[in-house]
Amino acid sequence: MRITASQRQANESRIRATIDRLLRGEIPADGGCDVKTLAREAGVDRTAFYGTRPYAHLRAEFERRLQTLRQADDQPDPREAQISRLKNEVGKLKQRLAESASTIDQLADFRTHALAQLAAQHDEITRLRASATTATRVRQLPGRTETIGSCS
Repeated sequence: MRITASQRQANESRIRATIDRLLRGEIPADGGCDVKTLAREAGVDRTAFYGTRPYAHLRAEFERRLQTLRQADDQPDPREAQISRLKNEVGKLKQRLAESASTIDQLADFRTHALAQLAAQHDEITRLRASATTATRVRQLPGRTETIGSCS
């Protein structure tokens, strides 16, 4: 069945209006911002948008305009925008997780180093105390005295 020039022009007008609606974000609940939804909403067979069919140039225009919006980070399809936003958030969370893991590793290394240093200092103090008790020229400091009453 052949369509007349006026029918083709009416179909093109309807398709362009549908393209504009989809790119503004007026997407039906059961569709997306794609050629399948474009064809269904415009009332045209989807195969008419491919190859040498009559509306292939409109599909190319639709995809070009859609790509331009996506490059400007303006997603007409709210679901695609949400998917994109969630992917970005997941990427940021992965980066934060990697940074946290790096911080934990650094802190664990610091802890190991600090414990080793404290153990070495403890050993040195113990050795000095032992040598102080055997030396005759070292005088012992008096022990702690208890204070009586409050210090107010």
